[in-house]
Amino acid sequence: MKCTRCRAKAEVHLRAHNAAFCRACFVLVFRRQVERAIAAEHMFTREERVLVAVSGGKDSLALWDVLADLGYDTTGLYVGLGIGTYSDRSHEKVVAFARARGLPLRVVDLDATGPGLAVPAVAAATRRAACAACGLMKRHYFDVAAFEGGFPVLATGHNLDDEAARLLGNVLAWRRDHLARQQPVLPPTHPRFVRKVKPLYLVSEYETAVYAFMRGIDYIVEECPNAAGATQLAYKAALDRLEAASPGTKLRFVKEFLRSGRQAFVAPEEQPPQACVRCGMPSYGPTCAFCRLLDEVERRRAAAASA
Repeated sequence: MKCTRCRAKAEVHLRAHNAAFCRACFVLVFRRQVERAIAAEHMFTREERVLVAVSGGKDSLALWDVLADLGYDTTGLYVGLGIGTYSDRSHEKVVAFARARGLPLRVVDLDATGPGLAVPAVAAATRRAACAACGLMKRHYFDVAAFEGGFPVLATGHNLDDEAARLLGNVLAWRRDHLARQQPVLPPTHPRFVRKVKPLYLVSEYETAVYAFMRGIDYIVEECPNAAGATQLAYKAALDRLEAASPGTKLRFVKEFLRSGRQAFVAPEEQPPQACVRCGMPSYGPTCAFCRLLDEVERRRAAAASA
């Protein structure tokens, strides 16, 4: 098989695009896909500082690599979740990546924060699903780090597979508010929020894995141990079967929703969030969801200690 672009021997075949590429052309095409997404959605400019949320996985590190290589002013943000050796190894991958490229990195360790907020401990104390506690805390610390660091933009490594699975889940449950907010750029709705963007939203997980391999990016391969049995993985598996039967299904699903479907779910402008009385971050009640989680953790730990 020959490279669609230069006719050299191809190393990767992209069935969704009916194209094949050699290593040099694939890396170039991948970067151009990201550049086009940034430009088409007006995600950010070269004058803006971008905080890139990195987990140690292929998607976030591939995104950071692309943005830095394209000359954007980027800083990495790693939130240590306290999930045993998985978090230790993830942290090592991120630090090694940043050092090798001379890129600035900020680290937040949840196990050393507040009353000790490692995800397993919080999940056990509150009897919540680990993924639910994890998502809430990560969003809070992403928002705080971006605001306090003076970054106008927060970029995450959500790829096409993530977006398609999320869309499928939201459609199956008809979560109208979630569908209204599913877009590659979320503008801030409060002075303490920053613009949130997903430059890889049209790039498949397979493509990011190939890019990471071709660029020699060392990333953590295994899934988070808490992800076992997650509904999102079931949605991804279903979409993988559809993609195998009809290449391009995921791309059409997401692009057509954004082009002609999402607007049907956008409600009239809601009341903007107020400030949490505890932490000052945006909230739709007197206290934000994160501070309510802290209260619950402290209350349950106190009860357990006095029992």
